[in-house]
Amino acid sequence: MGSPTLPRRFFSRSAESLAADLLGQRLVRVLPDGTRLAGVIIECEAYIGVRDRASHAFGGHRTPRNESMYSTPGTAYVYFTYGMHFCFNIVCGRVRSPAEPVAVLVRALQPVEGLDEMARARSTRRKVISPPLRPCDLCSGPGKLCQAMSIDRTLDRADLVNGESLFVERVRRKPFGDGTVAVTPRIGIGFAADWVSKPLRWAMRGNPHVSIPVP
Repeated sequence: MGSPTLPRRFFSRSAESLAADLLGQRLVRVLPDGTRLAGVIIECEAYIGVRDRASHAFGGHRTPRNESMYSTPGTAYVYFTYGMHFCFNIVCGRVRSPAEPVAVLVRALQPVEGLDEMARARSTRRKVISPPLRPCDLCSGPGKLCQAMSIDRTLDRADLVNGESLFVERVRRKPFGDGTVAVTPRIGIGFAADWVSKPLRWAMRGNPHVSIPVP
């Protein structure tokens, strides 16, 4: 049995606040055959809407691809990028009209359930013969975790509060100690002008499962 699923009010706040509090919570994916995959969220980034040059909603941009960003807090936003992989985001913000297009990109997980199934899913996407995947290779990046957790566009707009295939469970209840969490600039947004250096990435310091090690 898992822990309680996080309620809607947990997601109804700013992306910065949610990104910080998602660390330590558990993302769960239940496959069609009932197999349960889970990982503790250890790295994520905040994207803060129409003024954020790195956000898909910058300037009020709205298309079928990013329509999920305008959904109710606690909704999944899954997109395909670089013609290669999917990325999983959690829509947040205040519940209001018009909707506030803000979200948190989940960048890395520490796998805790279903590691063999994750390894199989990841291995089918690898193009070269290489050594077996280590646990820290399974979900150490946004594309990797979507492969490992079998998350694709079919889960775009999934309800993470009431859904049965994809949701977030409450695990952490107490604040982390000083020095445990690093706050750094986001990764791979060199196009975003003065937003490149803003500290909007939260990651567990010293955790081997992060996408890029924290200094």
